[in-house]
Amino acid sequence: MKWRRVGLLVFAFSLMGGSLLFADSASQKVKFLLNGSEIEDGGYMVDGKTYVALRELQGFVEYNESSKKVSYYKPNVHMFLFTSSDEKVFGDIKKTGKLTFNVFSQIDNLKTDISSVRVTITPPNGIPEVIQTEEIKEQRDNFWFRTEDYSYDFKTAGKYTIGFYMKASSGGDYVLVSEKGINVLK
Repeated sequence: MKWRRVGLLVFAFSLMGGSLLFADSASQKVKFLLNGSEIEDGGYMVDGKTYVALRELQGFVEYNESSKKVSYYKPNVHMFLFTSSDEKVFGDIKKTGKLTFNVFSQIDNLKTDISSVRVTITPPNGIPEVIQTEEIKEQRDNFWFRTEDYSYDFKTAGKYTIGFYMKASSGGDYVLVSEKGINVLK
């Protein structure tokens, strides 16, 4: 009788292990690139569909425990770079050394309350530097934000990135919602 029970348990566990192996083979981890940059957590392919964590998509993710509802908000953010000396718009520049500029941002379609914004610059070495952080006192679905003049030494040719971050009023970390590239030419 004991052997029958042991045999039944071995059979049941082997079925469970087989179904776990089948489930693992039905899903496959895939690389996920967002604007050409690989996202650490990547994504999964399950039954021909790709699944990616919403937090990776440069927007706000809110989860309501009582309704079991996830909301995703991605405001439109358009950035323009102006030289401080002559107010000219730029994108690609020659390797000039120090340049004083400011970032003008137009934000619309904002569907959630925010407490502050942050603008950063990331050089080719990947180490970001904060240009400006500012609290947002009046909540609106659209507004403009312009940084103070900022001097930066563009001493290396390559791709620089201006990042626009927002922090939700409900707390949490800053969330990247938009990027603008600057190509520094030789």
